[in-house]
Amino acid sequence: MKEISKLMGYRASIKVLDATLRDGGLVNDFRFSDDFVRALYLSNIRAGVDYMEFGYKGDKSMFDVEKFGPCKFCDDDYIRRIVGENNTDLKIAVMADVGRCDYKNDIHDRSDSPIDLVRVATYLHQIPTAVSMIEDAKSKGYEVSCNIMAISNARESDLQAALDILGQSPVDALYIVDSFGSLYPEQIARMVNIYKEFAEKYDKKLGIHAHNNQQLAFANTIEAVGDGVDWLDATYAGMGRGAGNCAMELLLGFLKNPKYNVYPAIQFIEEQMPAVREAGAVWGYDFQYMMTGLLNQHPRTAIEFTKQNRTDYSEFYKEILAQE
Repeated sequence: MKEISKLMGYRASIKVLDATLRDGGLVNDFRFSDDFVRALYLSNIRAGVDYMEFGYKGDKSMFDVEKFGPCKFCDDDYIRRIVGENNTDLKIAVMADVGRCDYKNDIHDRSDSPIDLVRVATYLHQIPTAVSMIEDAKSKGYEVSCNIMAISNARESDLQAALDILGQSPVDALYIVDSFGSLYPEQIARMVNIYKEFAEKYDKKLGIHAHNNQQLAFANTIEAVGDGVDWLDATYAGMGRGAGNCAMELLLGFLKNPKYNVYPAIQFIEEQMPAVREAGAVWGYDFQYMMTGLLNQHPRTAIEFTKQNRTDYSEFYKEILAQE
């Protein structure tokens, strides 16, 4: 059990990252208007958020630019159109997926880009390429973090080996990612202990990115905070793939650092989010996502269930049980 002093005080080392455009973009093909993105940028500044993730650095030879909005590709010129020179304390982040980006060509030198942080996303079997991407981004002058995805399905020995390899790289932060929303707070605490061994050995920061399949994204995030994790991902109204993410408004309301202000988040949600939902974007906790979370499965089947407007939940449960 956490000491109450850890909940009432704050650590200056904590950083909050807004992933609304990136994870949220997965539910509307990244089709955000410039007005929406600019309003989100201004809200993040007013709320004291530390990093704003604009989306992916998607490879245009793999993904049709006509099928996705600009946050799928995060061209430097597009980001500048929103933030100008970004003469603020808010830093700009992008995610680069191993195997889905042309990082050598599309990620330019930091001195020529509005981006501050490159977030490398990888599966365990892709670690060597992830290290190459980390080294490339670091050599170009960026802060770099690494998200190891699907760790709930990983052997502990494999995870430890990967963390040891990443620890020897120039990465700044290592992220605990509950990709399937299947982990409980006690398991998050165990994961933090595993990650912390290598973070302390190699002097790295730790982060968490939680999904809400079992309505535990916020609980798991604050569990991680109490265990010493400093970099915290959240999205406005929890917008994200499937069941969504830790809600920014909950996280800002919880953190006691006076630099954070929940009111701008509430105001943004009131003014901007209804139109996003009315345009057809669907996310948030529902029975089908709970089921894939319980079974520690990727939510792709639940996402398809949602797209088909199905309501036969018991039949769906039998279908995904057969995949075990």
